[in-house]
Amino acid sequence: MANVRLDGLYKRYEDVVAVNDMNLEIEDGEFICLVGPSGCGKSTTLEMVAGLTSPSEGTVHISDTDVTEFPPKDRNIAMVFQNIALFPHMDVYDNVSYGLRLRSVPKDDIDDRVGRAMEILQLEGMLDRMPAELSGGQRQRVAIGRAIVRDPEVFLLDEPLANLDAKLRVHMRTELQRIQRELDVTTVYVTHDQAEAMTMSDRIAVLNNGRLQQFAPPLECYDRPANLFVAGFIGSPSMNQVHGRVENGVFESESFDVDVAESGVEDDTEAVFGVRPEDVYPAWRTEDVTEWSRGITTTVDVMEPMGDEIFLYLIPERLSRRGDAAVIEGEEGEQQTLLMAVDPDADVAEGDQIEVVFDRTKSHLFDAETGEALVHSLQPEPPEVEKGD
Repeated sequence: MANVRLDGLYKRYEDVVAVNDMNLEIEDGEFICLVGPSGCGKSTTLEMVAGLTSPSEGTVHISDTDVTEFPPKDRNIAMVFQNIALFPHMDVYDNVSYGLRLRSVPKDDIDDRVGRAMEILQLEGMLDRMPAELSGGQRQRVAIGRAIVRDPEVFLLDEPLANLDAKLRVHMRTELQRIQRELDVTTVYVTHDQAEAMTMSDRIAVLNNGRLQQFAPPLECYDRPANLFVAGFIGSPSMNQVHGRVENGVFESESFDVDVAESGVEDDTEAVFGVRPEDVYPAWRTEDVTEWSRGITTTVDVMEPMGDEIFLYLIPERLSRRGDAAVIEGEEGEQQTLLMAVDPDADVAEGDQIEVVFDRTKSHLFDAETGEALVHSLQPEPPEVEKGD
């Protein structure tokens, strides 16, 4: 196993900064995901760890050794790309063992390593098959096997499941987690799919415009997002975000007002109120919430049945009075409808008027100018109780 450390990593292409001051410390045996939208710098960061791209500034350490100037072959890493790239004229054995044969590893050692990899990947009995005779998932596992036999200190995976269909992608997610757990090897996984990041990783590094936004366990990124970008990117559907201002202990917006006096956020603060769809409740379910906001009257605009739940797009009554144009866009063009998740058997229809409340303990306020999180609960934290002898 090995730890990986990135110190002040930059990658510049003329006037474009692809990676901007990246600092990460990845622990031995940890599975971390680099996640973000296209062009955020996640693949470039991975390539600098692999040695395929040279950083413009900063250092890469593997096992506490500065490998910034090392070529890829001397870093003891193995990489799996989005393009599986198996040799079509070679069978599974030759594909998996190709790198070892180039390094003149003894035949008995190669056989042992390939056999162990096939057992881990559940591909026993397929060594003489050609790539054209394999399914998409099997070909992907062969590509992973080619990396496993090198017995690397670090696995680097660049969107290896992107070309698989949805059902196979979910299956391979589980397989990768099992393989990583069995090998106990430090793994850095690049994806734009937040579901992959949430379900697979020990920690998530959320990137945007080349900058690290948050590096934390998946649930922390979900429950306590560091800023508006993380709040909007992590979670599907994303968090409701409504722009407004805190005045006299109240968050005031064009859509609704919320009492925030106990949050500690100062008056005269331009803020964004955030709440996830599952933390918006119809008033008839207030028994499910320990601390709820004052009720807001809304009209059901659109319903999206998802099977296990229904997403309701709600128009606050205050906006309804102002006409359709105000409903679609508020100040700066932001969406003003609210999204709420309800049970599939909820007795509600489009056009219904319903009252909703927010779970105050799971409501957030962000600084409108910087986007940084101000509070993750509108209720003060309960004091710690000292235990007696």
